[in-house]
Amino acid sequence: MLKFVILFPLYLVVLFVLELLAPVEHWVVVPWTAALADISAWLMRLFDSDVVAHGNVIASASSGFAISIERGCNGIEAVIILVAAMLAYPARWRDRLLGLVAGFFAVQSVNLVRIISLYYLGNWNRQWFDWFHLYVWQALIVVDALVVFLIWLSWTRRRETRPPPPPAMAAA
Repeated sequence: MLKFVILFPLYLVVLFVLELLAPVEHWVVVPWTAALADISAWLMRLFDSDVVAHGNVIASASSGFAISIERGCNGIEAVIILVAAMLAYPARWRDRLLGLVAGFFAVQSVNLVRIISLYYLGNWNRQWFDWFHLYVWQALIVVDALVVFLIWLSWTRRRETRPPPPPAMAAA
């Protein structure tokens, strides 16, 4: 446990510093944020042909209302927290990799719901948008990462405590 307590904050610092580097910003953060806007707009266009996306902006073609997905709103920070926790916990690398892939998709799926709901909230009422953006969704994304980590932790521990399979019987 002491190892986790030491490694988790260390990994957090390293990963957050890496995220701030210009090459990571250029090659990972900006393209991922634009992809999130495109995916969100595509999902919304299934039901609302008025939605357009350009770069990190999702807008209404008719009303002109728009939201911009910025740093802190792209789910990368929640994924960093999850990655740091999974790397710090002593588990097999295969289990970590499975957890990281599943966790990434879980966090980003919730983040898509967040972006879409905030777009429609903002288009409807700016006060509700601000409240949900600042208080509800900020907390829910971090809680999502925590829940994913706890589910992964439970799954990993069950795999570690499973009895080994019986040895194969020799052919007679």
